[in-house]
This record gives sequence, C-alpha cells and structure tokens, in this order.
Amino acid sequence: MHFTLQQLKLFESVARHKSYTRAAEELHLTQPAVSIQIKRLEEQVGMPLFEKVGKKIFLTPTGDATYQAALDILQRVSELKGQVETLKGEVRGPLQLAVVTSTKYFFPHLLGLFLKKYPAVEPRLIFTNRARVVERLMDNEDDFVVMGQTPEGGHFTKHPFLENILVAVAPADHPLAGRRKIPLEELVRERFLERETGSGTRAAFDRLLHDHGLRIEPYMELGSAEAIKQGVIAGLGLGILSLHSLHLECSNGKLAVLDVEGFPLKRRWHAVHLEGKTLSLTARTFLEFILAESGQLVGNDCNCLRADSANDALKMATTNRPPARE
Repeated sequence: MHFTLQQLKLFESVARHKSYTRAAEELHLTQPAVSIQIKRLEEQVGMPLFEKVGKKIFLTPTGDATYQAALDILQRVSELKGQVETLKGEVRGPLQLAVVTSTKYFFPHLLGLFLKKYPAVEPRLIFTNRARVVERLMDNEDDFVVMGQTPEGGHFTKHPFLENILVAVAPADHPLAGRRKIPLEELVRERFLERETGSGTRAAFDRLLHDHGLRIEPYMELGSAEAIKQGVIAGLGLGILSLHSLHLECSNGKLAVLDVEGFPLKRRWHAVHLEGKTLSLTARTFLEFILAESGQLVGNDCNCLRADSANDALKMATTNRPPARE
C-alpha cells in the first residue's frame, strides 16, 4: 500500500470528528480535497473505510483497524520529529496537549507567552471534558495533559503547578452579597447550580459539605463553568467557580464573591503524563515554563476578591493554607 502521511492525517481527523467538514476546517483544507484524499486511501487499502448511516458517518471494521494503525504511525512520526529536534538542541516542532475545558480562562495565556519565546513551536491544543482527557492520557495521545482532579491508581507522573482557588459566587444584588463570614449551613439553604458528577470543582465542594455533615440537591446541573457563571448572573442560583474565570464579571460588578466559612477552597492544576514517558525537548521546556511562570496568575486572580466583604477570603487565598484534598 502506497499511502502518504498526509492521507493518514486527514483520515485520522475525519475519523475523530466523524465529519469531513470539521476535518477540513481543522486542517485548513476544502471538503472536496479531504474527500479526494480519503478516496485515494480507500483505493490503496482496497476496502471502504467509512460507511454512511443516515446523515452520520462511521468507521467500517477495516476503517477501525486502519485508524488504530494511523494513530500508531502518526504518534511514532511525532516522536521521531521530537527526538530529532532534541538532538539538534532546538525548541521547535510539535507540541500536543489535551486540557480540561475549565482551563480555558488561563491556559491559552500561558501558551501564548511560551510561543512568544519559542515561535518555532507548533502547538496542537485540545479542550475537552475530564473523561476524554483521562482517555487520552491512558492512550498516551499527548505530550501531557492538564487537569485538576487527577485519576486514581495507575502509573502517572503528576506535576502540580497553578493554584485553582474556588469561591462561592452570587449575583451582585443577592442578599448574601456584602455579608461577612456566612455560615456554611446558611449557604446550603440557597439554590445551587452545579457541574456534572465527575467534575473536580463539584467533588471539592461535595467533600467540604461532607466534612461538615451537609449536603445539597442541585437546582440545576450544567456542563461548563461558563454556563454556571451565566446562570448565576441571571439569578438562577449560586455557584462554585474558579477565580480564573471571574475577571470580567468581578470588574463590571455582575457577580459577588461571597465570604463563606470554609472558603476559598484551594486545589491545584496538574500536568500529567504516563510514568516513564520521555518528553521531547519542546514538551519538557513547556512543562518547565508553566511550572515556573504560572504562579503570577494567582496574584492577578485574587484581585477579584477586593471587596470589603471578601477581605477574609483574600487573606486565606494568598496565604500558605494547604490545598484541598485531591
């Protein structure tokens, strides 16, 4: 079979997205160009790789086998490229990362700063949910992944870096806004918007409640921090959010950070990869960069806690209080 790496890249993208259109957008090609290359790959394989059911496309058994082989080949090529750049001593070439969606408020800024320093790096950044990040971690699809709540068991190398400071938030005109040292027992009588089960933020809040013999029934479960933030602004309930996500809303007075006993909760973001994995020079340099440079974001985020009613929370957030249990 005489296929090209470009054909394998296109095939992998179509298979992952289950869409010719989305693959074309990702690789900056036209849909007909993608279709032509997939057709040529099928001719080389000698059997169809996709089948269409209704308006959706699915891998055939041959397509699934080809997909697994394509992943292996592309991974080996990426590793080779990284090894060559390492031998050259140059920070350049591919950087493959998968991060949970809640990092979108700070991680692009870290990556942007890194690329200013090393413009020859070719990043590929995937934002997805925690379950998918764990899958990619287990399958060794990335140089490393970034998440808050790390998986239990297994053989992983974990690099804690940026503090993830979780606070209780309410609409700016909520009766609890401006009060000091709100008892946790009073807080839980309010309606709450929470992340789905499995979210690290929800797990941290649930542990706090459990430690105090309390529990709540979420008024609504929403699939992202942004959805919770907008729901809180709309008056649907209170929420638990990371300070990383609150810059704009704190500055324009749409949200209030509540001064609640037991808050803020301090957790850590982690860069994680399989134990024993050899990082390329580029991946290793970026990992060292985020470990060294991310700390400055904490001071910026704590500006959200500037109101008098949150002074105690600010002191807690900026001291050496240990992070919440992972």
